[in-house]
Amino acid sequence: MSRRKLLGTAGLGALAAGVAGAGAGYAAADTSPPPVAADPHALPIPFEGVHQAGIVTPAQDRLYFVALDLTTEDRDSLIALLKQWTAAARQMTQGNDVGEMGAVSGSPYSPPEDTGEALGLPPSGLTITIGFGRGMFVDAKGRPRFGLDGKLPDLLADLPPFVGDRLDPALCGGDLAIQACANDPQIAVHAIRNLVRIAFGRATVRYSQMGFGRTSSTSSAQVTARNLFGFKDGTANIKVEQKKDVDDFVWVHEQDGPDWLVGGSYLVTRKIDMRIEIWDRESLEGQEASIGRAKGSGGPLSGGDEFAAIDLAAKGDDGEPAIAERSHVRLAHPDVNHGAKLLRRGYNFVDGSNGLGQLSAGLFFIAYQRDPVQQFVQIQRSLAGSTRDLLNEYIVHVGSGLFACPPGVGRDGYWGDKLFA
Repeated sequence: MSRRKLLGTAGLGALAAGVAGAGAGYAAADTSPPPVAADPHALPIPFEGVHQAGIVTPAQDRLYFVALDLTTEDRDSLIALLKQWTAAARQMTQGNDVGEMGAVSGSPYSPPEDTGEALGLPPSGLTITIGFGRGMFVDAKGRPRFGLDGKLPDLLADLPPFVGDRLDPALCGGDLAIQACANDPQIAVHAIRNLVRIAFGRATVRYSQMGFGRTSSTSSAQVTARNLFGFKDGTANIKVEQKKDVDDFVWVHEQDGPDWLVGGSYLVTRKIDMRIEIWDRESLEGQEASIGRAKGSGGPLSGGDEFAAIDLAAKGDDGEPAIAERSHVRLAHPDVNHGAKLLRRGYNFVDGSNGLGQLSAGLFFIAYQRDPVQQFVQIQRSLAGSTRDLLNEYIVHVGSGLFACPPGVGRDGYWGDKLFA
């Protein structure tokens, strides 16, 4: 059932009433308002394609992410789940209810096929992106699952420990991951809620995270957003318009293997708690030195506006490096990491307050890449290594995940169809 069709039916009713009223006044003036242009943030994004949507798609404003553990050990049951998820995602991303009868057109004596909280709402740029965790391929003892012997990518290994990590096992891992991004939080919630509902009896939620206010721009048409420390975040992020960087650093190539993952990408997630209260007591000068950029303009401390090239050799008036040796910008820079870059899609989060009355807030870091070892691991080792990023005084990593995201699907395909072929 199309939500837009439902709205259209209501519109036809209003039109009929208007025609009936016109019979009473032969020359009534047309007082209807001029047509309003469609809100581009409310429009649908194509679901099918060579790559999954939600990776290089211009980042939407809201996130709902969930990691799940599979409770079935039956291969056919897993394939059926992936097919049902794909069918539901096709419908929801285009503004339609799940199923043939949707939220309100089915039998009054049966549960509706769709939960209904998106009735009357537009698609709002919804994208749904899926990833497969290591646990979908092998169990805790390394034994193959679901007949996927020999299909586990070599790079889909546990991330190494990093200095300063305080990972909560309950916020790490997962056999499956679903990332729903939209410009309306209710649309993102609706997507995850219905996919989790479909998975009942075959998978359970391991952890989930809602996010707001994207912290990275994935298109040059977007204004750089700010994180909860008040700084512009993702200025140097890979943009969809940078075709060579996207191809070199995001998509898995044929020579990378395995075959089923070509055209896909690796997803790294990190839940990062920010020590907001401590940061807020730091001087502006100290904050800027930790980041390596001006808080207002976002320009590098080596000089220039936000998008000025970073000069790591520049000196300040005191003869010291203009961009501190332990600043975040320097330690994350490609020149310090053998040219490594990431496509970031992170989001701010606030989960209420902790037991000390402080904000439980931070960044849900999301990054896509062709090779997690040469990209994320390389950069994170620089940030957490012996040089120790100054920002580490104010942040702590508490959650982590690594997933292999298959390529996009065609009209008759489903998520992971090449893996199970």
